[in-house]
Amino acid sequence: MHVKLDTQNCQAYANCLLTAPEVFDLDEESGIAIILQENPPENLRAVVEEAVRSCPVQALILEG
Repeated sequence: MHVKLDTQNCQAYANCLLTAPEVFDLDEESGIAIILQENPPENLRAVVEEAVRSCPVQALILEG
Protein backbone atom coordinates (compact mmCIF):
# COMPACT_ATOMS: atom_id res chain seq x y z
CA MET A 1 0.00 0.00 0.00
CA HIS A 2 1.31 3.43 -0.97
CA VAL A 3 -0.20 6.80 0.01
CA LYS A 4 0.14 9.96 -2.07
CA LEU A 5 -0.91 13.51 -1.27
CA ASP A 6 -1.87 16.20 -3.76
CA THR A 7 -0.45 19.20 -1.89
CA GLN A 8 -1.99 21.61 -4.39
CA ASN A 9 -5.45 20.26 -3.55
CA CYS A 10 -5.04 19.89 0.23
CA GLN A 11 -6.93 22.53 2.20
CA ALA A 12 -5.81 21.45 5.68
CA TYR A 13 -9.11 20.09 6.97
CA ALA A 14 -7.00 17.59 8.99
CA ASN A 15 -9.50 14.76 8.60
CA CYS A 16 -6.62 12.48 7.65
CA LEU A 17 -4.69 13.39 10.78
CA LEU A 18 -7.71 12.82 12.99
CA THR A 19 -8.38 9.45 11.37
CA ALA A 20 -4.83 8.09 11.00
CA PRO A 21 -2.34 10.09 13.13
CA GLU A 22 0.23 7.32 12.67
CA VAL A 23 0.36 8.11 8.95
CA PHE A 24 -0.52 11.82 8.59
CA ASP A 25 0.35 15.11 10.24
CA LEU A 26 0.07 18.81 9.43
CA ASP A 27 3.05 20.94 8.47
CA GLU A 28 3.47 23.59 11.17
CA GLU A 29 4.35 26.36 8.70
CA SER A 30 1.96 25.77 5.82
CA GLY A 31 -0.81 23.92 7.66
CA ILE A 32 -0.95 21.46 4.77
CA ALA A 33 -1.05 17.74 5.43
CA ILE A 34 2.15 15.72 5.29
CA ILE A 35 2.60 11.98 5.04
CA LEU A 36 4.63 10.40 7.83
CA GLN A 37 4.53 6.93 6.28
CA GLU A 38 4.21 6.72 2.51
CA ASN A 39 4.13 2.92 2.74
CA PRO A 40 2.26 2.22 5.98
CA PRO A 41 2.06 -1.34 7.28
CA GLU A 42 -0.88 -3.48 6.23
CA ASN A 43 -2.34 -3.44 9.75
CA LEU A 44 -3.14 0.28 9.20
CA ARG A 45 -5.01 -0.31 5.93
CA ALA A 46 -8.49 0.24 7.41
CA VAL A 47 -7.63 3.60 9.00
CA VAL A 48 -5.71 4.77 5.92
CA GLU A 49 -8.64 3.87 3.67
CA GLU A 50 -10.96 5.79 6.01
CA ALA A 51 -8.59 8.79 5.97
CA VAL A 52 -8.60 8.78 2.16
CA ARG A 53 -12.41 8.61 2.11
CA SER A 54 -12.71 11.37 4.72
CA CYS A 55 -10.75 13.96 2.74
CA PRO A 56 -13.37 16.45 1.53
CA VAL A 57 -11.19 17.64 -1.37
CA GLN A 58 -9.93 14.19 -2.38
CA ALA A 59 -6.29 15.18 -1.92
CA LEU A 60 -5.24 11.67 -0.85
CA ILE A 61 -4.60 8.73 -3.15
CA LEU A 62 -4.15 5.16 -2.00
CA GLU A 63 -2.38 2.74 -4.34
CA GLY A 64 -2.19 -0.98 -3.78
